[in-house]
Amino acid sequence: MMRVNLRTMCGVVVGCWLMAITQAVAAGDANLPRGKHVYEKYCLACHGQQGRGDGATPFDPPVADLTASEVLLKPDSRLLRSIHEGRTNTAMDAWKSTLSDEVMRDVLAYILTFPR
Repeated sequence: MMRVNLRTMCGVVVGCWLMAITQAVAAGDANLPRGKHVYEKYCLACHGQQGRGDGATPFDPPVADLTASEVLLKPDSRLLRSIHEGRTNTAMDAWKSTLSDEVMRDVLAYILTFPR
């Protein structure tokens, strides 16, 4: 049986993760100005200017910090599903009847530009 060095395995996992994020963000289809406009219109009041969950509207449970590792480690498809379907037992509404899939992708691309 072949033994895999833990350091090598971690390097491969991190490399794959970085490639996936780079490809998702660099897909070229995102309209960042539109994503920013939609974020400011619908998301800013809860998630805050930089997506840290510090918007003007407090909730219990607290709003997600979109710059947190536990959010950023989720695949884009999972984040888009949260925007599309909302989150159970939270204040996160479903946006499927308000925003098109393309606009949701633009918003996600804009969110991924926030400083970490």
